Amino acid sequence: MTMTLTQQIMTVGMVVLGTVLTRFLPFLVFPAHKPTPVYVQYLGRVLPAAVIGLLVVYCLKDIDLGSGNRGFPEFFAVAVVVALHYWKRRMLLSIAGGTMIYMLLTQLVY
Repeated sequence: MTMTLTQQIMTVGMVVLGTVLTRFLPFLVFPAHKPTPVYVQYLGRVLPAAVIGLLVVYCLKDIDLGSGNRGFPEFFAVAVVVALHYWKRRMLLSIAGGTMIYMLLTQLVY
């Protein structure tokens, strides 16, 4: 099924509208001259750790410890991410290093 030109224009317009709204809405809801509400400050403190925890659980949920490589590539890549992060404190380096180790292990070793 293909979209007509009108549908394509409407789709692009909705994507642009969604992008503009998500970029400018926080500045309209929380202007610079007013203090940030306490609940937003609280969410800013707790959500990053909650999201990381959720991602770890999501990434490791399908590991079958009873067969195959028993999750070694996944757990080793997690250990590399943790070690790199504690060593260098560079988020992108940690993510890239863990991803590269995982991909190398799954493609070349297991």
